[in-house]
Amino acid sequence: MPDWLTPSHFVMLGLLFGFAVAHSGLAALRSWGEQRIGPRLYRVLFALVSLPLATVLIIYFFNHRYDGLQLWQLQGVPGVAAIVWVLSAISFVFLYPATFNLLEIAAIQKPQVHLYETGIIRITRHPQMVGQVIWCIAHLLWVGSSFMVVTSIGLILHHVFGVWHGDRRLNARYGEAFEAVKARTSIVPFWAIVQGQQKLKLVEFLRPAYLGVAGFVLLFWWAHPLLIRATGSVDW
Repeated sequence: MPDWLTPSHFVMLGLLFGFAVAHSGLAALRSWGEQRIGPRLYRVLFALVSLPLATVLIIYFFNHRYDGLQLWQLQGVPGVAAIVWVLSAISFVFLYPATFNLLEIAAIQKPQVHLYETGIIRITRHPQMVGQVIWCIAHLLWVGSSFMVVTSIGLILHHVFGVWHGDRRLNARYGEAFEAVKARTSIVPFWAIVQGQQKLKLVEFLRPAYLGVAGFVLLFWWAHPLLIRATGSVDW
């Protein structure tokens, strides 16, 4: 193997695969699990499995993001930093539509499976996949290492699988109702709007949850250096 192909490349792929199996596997077993232990307890179980794995992924990513071959270096190019932050902010708008149901996520309210066709879903039926692709593009611009390429490929493949897996589960649960929503929405952003199957209603984005996302972006921008220093103290 070439010298630049460090073991961290394979470790990251393994961590991503483990997270994907746990996350998608628990999602697939949701109906079965909720019938046995209830929606709230199953949500807690889901979080207890997913959050530690995600934390390990984030720490390992921060500590090894420049591993391997440096394929490009754009950090000194004027305007690149601004582009990266703008793309990252946009990615969070797509990545976290689930924040609209924080009480369900925290299992305070009974967690439910929803069939949405408003807001961000008018743009794309799978906003988390789109947000992940945008996030990867932004970080590839900034980091430019072979480790970042491997990480991005793994993340995008997981979310592409999630597109198929999510549609399959919604179809099994809602049947014809989901097929009708599917016909009026698209995976590719704005494609259903271009085809005339959907209309963008900006008023639907005037929700407190989007202020929360904006606040999170600002908080993350402020805490980003602190997060890098904190993860750097973990010897992984």
